[in-house]
Amino acid sequence: MRRRRPERRQILPDPLYNDKSVAKFVNYIMEEGKKGIAEKIFYGAMDQIKQRTKTEGLKIFEKAIENASPSVEVKSKRIGGATYQVPIEVPKGRRFYLASQWIINASSGRSGKPMSDKLASELISAANGEGGAIKKKDDTHRMADANKAFAHFR
Repeated sequence: MRRRRPERRQILPDPLYNDKSVAKFVNYIMEEGKKGIAEKIFYGAMDQIKQRTKTEGLKIFEKAIENASPSVEVKSKRIGGATYQVPIEVPKGRRFYLASQWIINASSGRSGKPMSDKLASELISAANGEGGAIKKKDDTHRMADANKAFAHFR
């Protein structure tokens, strides 16, 4: 018999924008429990975005997350000794997680400059529908499209 699932922790919205998704994103940036540094990176990126685009940083952030969120992904499923890549729809929480991870990884992959600059650049390009995170999303969608034949294994 399986034990019960633990209840999901409620995280507090971040102090500056009073937004839960921002708090979540900051937690994803954080390494080794250094939240102060993660916040500095994120808020620095927001300031950069405001300077560069003359629009509110939070709007760009939301647009970037929306653009980088995948709607389908493939999941390996074993059926009778063979493993199939079965396309499945991505739940809302995982969408945000994947988009965040792709944006963070794509920005840390850029060269030079401090992390806040790289994150700002990546968020702006993701909001415009380009950049590493969007490429990753397109690859995921392409994968799911290619394996549409196995959708009946769901």
